[in-house]
Order: sequence, then structure tokens, then C-alpha cells
Amino acid sequence: MRIAVAGGTGLVGRHVVEHAGRRGHEVVVLSRSRGVDVCTGEGLASALEDVEAVVDVTNAGTTGERAATAFFTAVAANLQRIGAESGVRHIVTLSIVGIDRVRTDYYAAKLAHERVATEGPVPSTILRATQFHEFAGQMISRTREGSHAWVPDLRVQTVAARTVARVLVEHAEGAPAGRAADLAGPEQADLVTLARRLVERRGEAIEIHPAGSTTGAPPGALLPGDGARIEGPTFEEWLESEDAAALPL
Repeated sequence: MRIAVAGGTGLVGRHVVEHAGRRGHEVVVLSRSRGVDVCTGEGLASALEDVEAVVDVTNAGTTGERAATAFFTAVAANLQRIGAESGVRHIVTLSIVGIDRVRTDYYAAKLAHERVATEGPVPSTILRATQFHEFAGQMISRTREGSHAWVPDLRVQTVAARTVARVLVEHAEGAPAGRAADLAGPEQADLVTLARRLVERRGEAIEIHPAGSTTGAPPGALLPGDGARIEGPTFEEWLESEDAAALPL
């Protein structure tokens, strides 16, 4: 089948493109570098020609509520409207576990993203995933000052970005599911502990300091609930992967 990936050059999107291609699908990458702007709609109609399913893994590039909401809702509305006109039969949207239990600007924007993604004429699937195994490294990279980095003190149940991509493709191949089962990794852990394990495995001389939670999340708010889909690898297994080795710190 012909699958379009909005955000196909990002962390999860690259894995979606790779996995869908290995599954024998024809993949269309929806990105500005390919002449398609999913936020404005420019080039989208021609890119969606003969596309059966769209996987939306776009990232707003900002955590501000107003800007992120404007981006996500524009993307979802364009995919729904132009997708319907182009004959798209299924839109799969990646979201985040716990966004309805935590009040942050970005999570509010993602809730708006979900709402618009499910209100249009094209049948949809929303897949909420926990933070990625890669999240610890992203936090180090964002906060690092020399040999010190500050990582939010959060209880998490991370899942590999590559695994998320595989499940997204599975949903794109199947029937629209509405709200799919949440997706999480096999084990709970403290994010600070994961960050320290990552720098230890990489042989980096970076001291990890706990920082206050930027989400203001109550205990357990970011963890999957009953009925979640649990998929490996574990964080320790992922540390041995090429994905972990390539993650910039």
C-alpha cells in the first residue's frame, strides 16, 4: 500500500519510513525538504495522490501552547481535509500517554491535536506512547553545560522510538481503531537513573543532576494504565543498539 508519513524526517518518522519500506509499502515523506508543508497545506494534495494511509508523527518545534496548538491543529485539519479529497482512508496520529492527566502547554496542544485528528471525515487511530528510551539523551543534550546536565525527576516507562514506529505502521496497515491501546516499554524507572546509565554506557564524563519536573506531573501520571500494550526492548537492551550509540549527547 502507499503510506504517507508526516514528519518523516524526525526521530520516529525516520523509523516509520524505514519500517514501512521493509514491509513492502510505497512510502511518501511529507516534509518541507520534499516540497510539502503540512502546516500550510502547500504541496499536500499532489503528495497524497493514491495514498491509502497517513502516519502523523509531526513535531511542533516549540513547547509554547499557542504556537504548538496552532501548528498541530493546522496539520491535523489539513491532513483530514486534503486527505479526504485525495481518497485517504486512514490517518494514524502519534500522541503521548498522560496528556489528559498533566497540565502543560505542550500537552494541551497535543490534546487539541488529537481532537482535530479525530473530528474530520477520514477515519482515524490515535496511538499514545510513553516517553522514548531516547528521551534521557534528549534531556541531557538540551540541558548540558560542559560536564553537567540536569534531567527532570520523573517516573517513566520508556519505549524505543523504533518500536513506536513499528506499531504505528501496524496500525496504518489495519482498520481505524479510534483510540488504540497505550504503548509502553517493559519497565518503570526514574528518568535520572536512565540518564546516568546512558552516560555510563557511552563512557561520557557527564554528571547528571536531578531537576524539578517541568511537567508538574503527579506521581504515576506519565505511566501507562491498565490494558496498555507493552513492547520491548528494555532500556538496558536498547543501550546496546546502534540507535543508542548514535544518539547525540
